[in-house]
Amino acid sequence: MYVIVDIETTGGNLKNGKITEIAIYRHDGEKVVDEFVSLVNPESYIPPFITSLTGITNEMVESAPPFYQIAKDVVAICKGAVFVAHNAGFDYNFIKEEFKNLGYDFEMPTICTVKLSRKLLPGHESYSLGKICPELGIGNDARHRAAGDALATVQLFEILLQKNNGLLNPEDPYKEFSANGLHPGLTIEHIKSLPTRVGVYYMHNENGELIYIGKSKNIRNRIITHLGNPKTKKGIEMKQNAADISYFLTGSELVALLKESHEIKAEKPRYNRAQRRSKSKIGLYHYTDRRGYVRLMLKPNTGVEIPHATFETNQEGRERLFQWIEEFELCQQLCGLYEGKHGCFQYQLKTCKGACVGAESDEHYNRRVVQLLNKLSYGHENLVILDKGRNDAEMAVVIIENGSYLGWGYIEEDACIESPQQFKDHITFYDDNGDTRSIISNYLRHKKYKKLIPY
Repeated sequence: MYVIVDIETTGGNLKNGKITEIAIYRHDGEKVVDEFVSLVNPESYIPPFITSLTGITNEMVESAPPFYQIAKDVVAICKGAVFVAHNAGFDYNFIKEEFKNLGYDFEMPTICTVKLSRKLLPGHESYSLGKICPELGIGNDARHRAAGDALATVQLFEILLQKNNGLLNPEDPYKEFSANGLHPGLTIEHIKSLPTRVGVYYMHNENGELIYIGKSKNIRNRIITHLGNPKTKKGIEMKQNAADISYFLTGSELVALLKESHEIKAEKPRYNRAQRRSKSKIGLYHYTDRRGYVRLMLKPNTGVEIPHATFETNQEGRERLFQWIEEFELCQQLCGLYEGKHGCFQYQLKTCKGACVGAESDEHYNRRVVQLLNKLSYGHENLVILDKGRNDAEMAVVIIENGSYLGWGYIEEDACIESPQQFKDHITFYDDNGDTRSIISNYLRHKKYKKLIPY
């Protein structure tokens, strides 16, 4: 969904200028489905030059609503859409500034039809709205009025969409989508029909076999990125071989990540070779030595034990461990990063409390090691993670028990749950491993979930 926007202002300076008129046309990729047009009282003087350019006078806006009175209407029509304008930075930043003055953070992905026209319609002498529209047969009887310019931009946008096979990816809108090389069984219409929601997607060859599994917060946009105009050998092959695309909506990005990880390992799709190879080649483990001190060590992750943290390389692991040693005042020797018989070098510098030579008791030292391990773990031995569901009536559920990942599922928003154990009736069980531990720990660290229930 897109909103094509145009505004008129008291001047071009964002600091001093104010909006005098706004026009917004909501577009579903095929046609306009809603509109909002209004004069706006800028609560400031409109200079004669601006009046001569736009035709908007101080008298015209005197009885018009100030921006704060139409702010809710602007938010409503823009909800869940991509902001499109000719020279989008100008319109978007003016509207964003108006909302900022109201204490509201207005954030939308944007597409500029000036930049997009230069990419998809090369060869024009000028890409201003007043010059390019007549050359494309687009009329505009109300130039420099918000509705007139916005409707002209709507027509221009529709030409650009058609030029790009009806597909634009807001994450990279200026990247051309080429239908050349698509498998005959995969149509543009099917790609357009894919959801713009969170989930896992599956590419199948003409025999129905899985060739690629991925996850995305916006499935359609990710497919457009994959198949739009690939340059690598792998990308070109995937485009040629993807005869069908299916998907599973998850609502929760965490569930999508867990489902993707599990299914890549289970199905072993041809083009997921890189993901099949674990990125966690090195693990951080602990053991208790004969003196009672908890020691940390880096070693290859064999999959037999579940590590506290994982790294792609030993060097990466050493660098992170050095940081944690400093943060928690641990001993480099007891963490496997210093060899010596008479204590670590840091003890001589008085930056180590001396656990390596018995100068600090195992009880005091181990307490700080446990603090680090708690930081690297899920934070709780038993934990229910509630996240977004596939609709407003449900929530995703991920369960940690005895420090291990159990699985995920869904539960109704208004379900009657009397005990955390009842959540287990709603999940599918999966194996815990280093990759799932890393996925869940990162998700918890970034606090993307809806709610945590320790038990």
